[in-house]
Amino acid sequence: METLSAKIYNKPQRPIKIMQFGEGNFLRAFVDWIIQNLNDNGAINSAVAVVQPMPMGRVADLAAQDGLYTLRLEGIDKGEKVKKSQIIDVLGDYINPFTQYEHYLSYAESDDLEIIISNTTEAGIAYDPTDTDFSQCPKSFPGKLLAFLKHRYDHYKGDMSKGLAIIPCELIDNNGEELYKVLTQLAEHVGYDKDFIKWMQTANHFTSTLVDRIVPGYPKNEIEAIREECGYIDNNVVKGEIFHLWVLKKEEHVQKVFPADSTGLNVIFADDIKPYKQRKVKILNGSHTAMVPVAYLCGIDTVGESVNDPTIGKYVRDFVFDEVNPTIDLPQDQMVAFATSVIERYQNPYIRHELMSIALNSTTKFRTRLLPTLVDYVRINGKLPLHLVFSFAALCEFYKGKRGEEDIALKDDPQYLEHWAKLWAECGTDYKKFAKQVLGWKDAWEMDMNTIHPALADTVAQDLKNIEEKGMRAAVEEFVNG
Repeated sequence: METLSAKIYNKPQRPIKIMQFGEGNFLRAFVDWIIQNLNDNGAINSAVAVVQPMPMGRVADLAAQDGLYTLRLEGIDKGEKVKKSQIIDVLGDYINPFTQYEHYLSYAESDDLEIIISNTTEAGIAYDPTDTDFSQCPKSFPGKLLAFLKHRYDHYKGDMSKGLAIIPCELIDNNGEELYKVLTQLAEHVGYDKDFIKWMQTANHFTSTLVDRIVPGYPKNEIEAIREECGYIDNNVVKGEIFHLWVLKKEEHVQKVFPADSTGLNVIFADDIKPYKQRKVKILNGSHTAMVPVAYLCGIDTVGESVNDPTIGKYVRDFVFDEVNPTIDLPQDQMVAFATSVIERYQNPYIRHELMSIALNSTTKFRTRLLPTLVDYVRINGKLPLHLVFSFAALCEFYKGKRGEEDIALKDDPQYLEHWAKLWAECGTDYKKFAKQVLGWKDAWEMDMNTIHPALADTVAQDLKNIEEKGMRAAVEEFVNG
């Protein structure tokens, strides 16, 4: 059986008009699939240059298959179970900027290039004042993009027509505006002249977005069956659900060069994406992040198993319907319908969504996905959302790094992992001290969480004590049923 490549698949040749920062499962199963649809329907004619944001990544794996990979979409569509495979052929170049910096910058000179798309995780759009040496590949995504835009500005001598449509997909509020701010801050810090900064701000077209599709990633447990079905080897298979939603804030130039709403997909250019954003992040992403430490420490490995477990399923439903929904200013019938659809998506029988894939960067994910609900719930009700607080205690236990005798493969910013370890080493079984210190960790939460409610530290400490002394399964069963 041959490996999927241009030897066995007639790959179209298209001009590279899109540069994509990120080569992970989500972009390949969502954005690149949408680009494929737009190409297939004649709305655009574009290949994608993929840029690996970190020194370690998978551009070499993509290049080995000439950028070709199989997307498996499985789920419920109009009440029917659907399973389908599709070869995605939009990837045209595969760049590791840490080893191919000049090649990366050469795209800034491209007359064809029109669009920048990114998804570098919630931590990706952040200002790093130390990231100023652009003679080599910058560490951060904003650093890489700033170096690229400066090179383009210099090459085209400030031509205002050479700006790009910049479409970030990172899961933070107002991601387009935030990227604009961080780039401006970094450009000023580096000492770039005002003419360049003005060009960066006005010639380029930033828009904020919201993305929604559950993407479990590589289906390792089904790969042999997929190979037999497809008739080739594909080391880059990615699996996603049928459901998809992409909301982009209206921006005239972006809509012109990237008419993603023109082919019948669930893509919306909206005047205000905030209601869509709040609903999705708080309910879908928030329940994912709340679920992970509780379910995983109960010995569960997937989202589907979690919601189908009587105790964990009730925990997640009560969290969503009782604690999240009331904090969102939309009609409650719409909220109930959306929340119900999310639980149904979690129960998709074709999706094996590993909890540990969601656990990546859980420190930042708590701040962006759950902390706003905690603050809003206390503000509205004057009391604590106890399911959310229990989940935070479970997160603390998760970062202890053990599930029974098994080491947890924690993946987070090294400075966060170091601080979690330090907290556990210093506090031990003094759970009140631990709770006070972890809630006061301003570098992680961007606030002192002790100020949210006077009983928060005591509640976290008691939950943590129960988890440590009884084990997660017994602690959560007592919580849910007590």
